[in-house]
Amino acid sequence: MLFRRPPIPRTETRAPSAPREATSLTLRVDGREVVVTLRRDARARRYTLRVRAASRDVVLTMPARGSLKEATAFAERHTGWIAVRLAQLPVIVAFAPGAVVPLRGVPHRIAHRPGARGTVWAETDAEGQALLCVAGEAAHVARRVADFLKREARRDLTEASRRHALALGVTISRITLRDTASRWGSCSSTGGLSYSWRLILAPPEVLDYLAAHEVAHRREMNHGPRFWATVDRLFPRRHEAEAWLKRRGAELHRFGAEAE
Repeated sequence: MLFRRPPIPRTETRAPSAPREATSLTLRVDGREVVVTLRRDARARRYTLRVRAASRDVVLTMPARGSLKEATAFAERHTGWIAVRLAQLPVIVAFAPGAVVPLRGVPHRIAHRPGARGTVWAETDAEGQALLCVAGEAAHVARRVADFLKREARRDLTEASRRHALALGVTISRITLRDTASRWGSCSSTGGLSYSWRLILAPPEVLDYLAAHEVAHRREMNHGPRFWATVDRLFPRRHEAEAWLKRRGAELHRFGAEAE
């Protein structure tokens, strides 16, 4: 009879996994806690701080060999600078009755009409002031205003994108609306376009420029000379629109934002 030896149990000794790198730190600024996002950049040669108006947050960029200890010390030395920049951020405007929000660049006052039929519509009062009228219960005003603005944005951006695509002789596919803080629009290699719905708050020529910009990427998936020549052919006043976005674009993110 053949007897087999039982298998010798094996044990594995695994090296302990490296601790996960911290992605943020918390500071005490003017009596309140402020979260600082940490961003490591291989090209950075020093620590830098930035307060972003669109996302209303603080970002600390670290060199490739930077440490959390050094980053924390750097941020703590600049709490006064952070406090000043945060205080300079535009005041948040909630979608509430009485608030004034822009629609296609024109200030509109939100007027609650609880007994009216419908959802949201624009009208002008007896004094010539533009209104955004909202029917229904007060608890639904903010959501209804946001939904209305997104519907208007989709309509305007779809019309502008199709018009520029026809002029350029290219095709586009799905149009998506987002609420991005870092970019106003994007174009995929398959022709999908994505825009910030907040463009409906800007003057119409700004929205039209962004549509021309993204559609031009259907010809040139870069930002080279031929791309800009294509944009200029579709929208000759691009420098004016770019100047408006640089000067006023960050303000659009304060409308409908939640207070801290």
